[in-house]
Amino acid sequence: CLADAPVFATARAALAYDDHARKLVLDLKRGGRRDGLKAFGGWMARAGAEALAEADFVAPTPLHWTRLLERRFNQSAWLAASLSRASGVKLSVDALKRVKATPIQGGLSADGRRRNVQGAFQVRGSRKRLVEGRKVLLVDDVLTTGATAEACTRALRRAGAACVDVVTLARVAGPRAAPI
Repeated sequence: CLADAPVFATARAALAYDDHARKLVLDLKRGGRRDGLKAFGGWMARAGAEALAEADFVAPTPLHWTRLLERRFNQSAWLAASLSRASGVKLSVDALKRVKATPIQGGLSADGRRRNVQGAFQVRGSRKRLVEGRKVLLVDDVLTTGATAEACTRALRRAGAACVDVVTLARVAGPRAAPI
């Protein structure tokens, strides 16, 4: 971890990405099932309690507008809203935007994932004041290699964020996983 430390301060996950968590995540991500969101928000609030205590606001990992149009929802935004409700920490669904349409990350190596999302995110001009000097809690559904979280963190830090922590519903454990 010290040799290749992530740019985000901490990362926490409510669940390990096993067969049970995989079904929950895919039902949410691909099936648009919202019935577990209250529980997911509570679980994520417990997993990320330390970061939430310091966070100025919660921000979801954004989808590119073409993927959002195709899917019709952003599961990370749903998770962030649920986490915000569970914790009372302010939500900003539009602090970040995805400026580059990228292929899905599944099947890519860690290096391929990093290249895929490099330069894909920016802080919206209208939200730079919200981000400057603030502690941001970034929310996503799954943390695998940390490439997406790192790319989002870089965009937030370039815009002046003081600190970025990450909380996800699930994380992949094993050789492809990011250090937590």
